Amino acid sequence: MPLTQDDLLRMYRMMLLIRRFEERATQFFMNGQIRGSFHPCIGQEATAVGGCFALRTDDYMTCTYRGHGQSLAKGLDAKEAMAELLGRRTGCSKGKGGSMHFTDPRVGLLGENAIVGAGAAIINGAALTAQLDGTDQVGLTFFGDGATNQGVFFEALNLAAIWKLPVVFFCENNLYSEMTPIRDTVAADSLASRAGAFGMATAVVDGYDPLAVYDTTLAAVERARAGGGPTFIEAMTYRLVGHMVGDSEPYRTKEEVAEWRARDPITVFPRRLVEEFGISEEQIKTIDAQVAAEVLEIARYAE
Repeated sequence: MPLTQDDLLRMYRMMLLIRRFEERATQFFMNGQIRGSFHPCIGQEATAVGGCFALRTDDYMTCTYRGHGQSLAKGLDAKEAMAELLGRRTGCSKGKGGSMHFTDPRVGLLGENAIVGAGAAIINGAALTAQLDGTDQVGLTFFGDGATNQGVFFEALNLAAIWKLPVVFFCENNLYSEMTPIRDTVAADSLASRAGAFGMATAVVDGYDPLAVYDTTLAAVERARAGGGPTFIEAMTYRLVGHMVGDSEPYRTKEEVAEWRARDPITVFPRRLVEEFGISEEQIKTIDAQVAAEVLEIARYAE
């Protein structure tokens, strides 16, 4: 079913909410109100929203410590998310999980995970549950390019393929494993080609285009729901900030970051909505104002 104007506006609103949420959370971190480390997903909103919009509420999802945006897009309450960052008992994990452990089974969010690649094994377990119970639920796991060199990742791919589990493996290839370029640790030109060797469907998509991400993910979800087994999606994306707050980014050039910033989905997508889909600039401005007010309320609640 094609997306309606309301759907497109909801996509933009969620992308913008994620961006403003991460910016406000960064301020909290800089003020010393968030303990530990903090890994913003600024720049990667299109993969979170495009991927999660293809899922139902009862579908399962796991993600990484950079999974704030994906958690919100899956349905996690933004107030509970920010409260969790600040260690409040009103947080989604009662203030005990923090930035890297958002969890809410009510919306199928089985958790962020600070262990690289761990979510791939967890989502297999959830998908196996759905398969054995005879439901048509699907599991989707988000992970970065660095996770594709973990042993558990390859074990998860193999198991999902031979059992035809209803799983979508969603790789956000932002070109860097922490501070190391992925080209320095993987000889293959495409990460998707590695997954294809296990006998599953694969796809490569522009991770800065939320509509392309949605279409690609929806096809994978529908295949899994129909019993067609797993799919590996490689979404080419980029984080516009450091690996974590405080990263001085000596491993990449300012020119490279500027090239990607020129394609920032938070600015490009609303222009596209106006130019291609008949949405008015006034509708965009209304959403901008609504999100600004919502983030203020989210921050007040968390404090």
